[in-house]
Amino acid sequence: MTDKSSVSVSDITSQAWQPDVLGAGYEQRTLPLGPDPDGEGEAVATLIRYTPGTGAPATEATVLYVHGFTDYFFQQHLAEHFAQRGHRFYALDLRKCGRSLRDGQTPHFVTDLALYDAELNEALRIVKEETGAPVLVVAHSTGGLITPLWLHRLNKSTGVTAAGITGLVLNSPWFDLQGPSYYRTVGTPIIKAIGRFRSMVELPAAKISSYGDSLHNSVAGEWDYNLDWKPLAGFPVRLGWLRAIRTGHAQLQRGLDVGVPSLILRSRLTKFARKYGPDVDVADAVLDVRQIQRWAGCLGDRTNIVPIDGARHDVFLSSAEPLAQAFTELDNWLDWLTEYQRKSGGAQG
Repeated sequence: MTDKSSVSVSDITSQAWQPDVLGAGYEQRTLPLGPDPDGEGEAVATLIRYTPGTGAPATEATVLYVHGFTDYFFQQHLAEHFAQRGHRFYALDLRKCGRSLRDGQTPHFVTDLALYDAELNEALRIVKEETGAPVLVVAHSTGGLITPLWLHRLNKSTGVTAAGITGLVLNSPWFDLQGPSYYRTVGTPIIKAIGRFRSMVELPAAKISSYGDSLHNSVAGEWDYNLDWKPLAGFPVRLGWLRAIRTGHAQLQRGLDVGVPSLILRSRLTKFARKYGPDVDVADAVLDVRQIQRWAGCLGDRTNIVPIDGARHDVFLSSAEPLAQAFTELDNWLDWLTEYQRKSGGAQG
């Protein structure tokens, strides 16, 4: 039995839904994770839910969305699109990211991607408890590496179907290290060796804001978001974090079994640029899309890969025409998934 006298006011508050920064219809809940294994105080994650006052009834799988690096959840149009289809929508700001970043912590820093299992498992538990529905995992960029690794581990332990997962949607997932080939050959052992013992060392790199400039409405883009949580030129890359990423890449490239069908959306083209120009608006300015295509088969199970003409790195932050195409492709695949689950018996809630 729990000794209620030992439960602090902050603990009670963290377990309750509070108004979110996105305004009406959005709420957030802090998920305490205990001491940070990387020594930066108490770690927390933040679960966000969309609760529209009107709209289609929740008849489909519940969405759990996971962001990427230098990112957090702010894509309200994505939540609203899913809600119109009959999905309940939740998003997770991972530890040290966005809403979950605390004073004295290094943004997005972890030395092992498996640490994220704690908040992913807790978010899954809450979502299932609240909705009783199967869960569709949706993830972007680095989240598109983190979530397949998590599902693979979950599938080996309890089985993703038994855990209530019904499908996986990846938006420009980070499956390999972009740039010259020596980054992936001689560079990777160096990253792993130095990153193990000097994890907080920043990777020397010029600050490039071309992608951020393309997105944010204060420069050339159409989207508004918190530049403290998603700076135009991104957060510094630290070697301990990059070591964790390269370890995750190696695990994925050896082959995973995520246990459910996957949809991968990506841009058709890559355009790396030091300065913003119109070409950045119609291509992936962050990742090499050829690498996404190359490694997509490593997820296991059924995988559908769809290139979107004119899409940005975050295909759901593209301009109007490619965004509409991305939503059409998403909807078509979700319709297929519903029928596939019906015929195969479906995921258990």
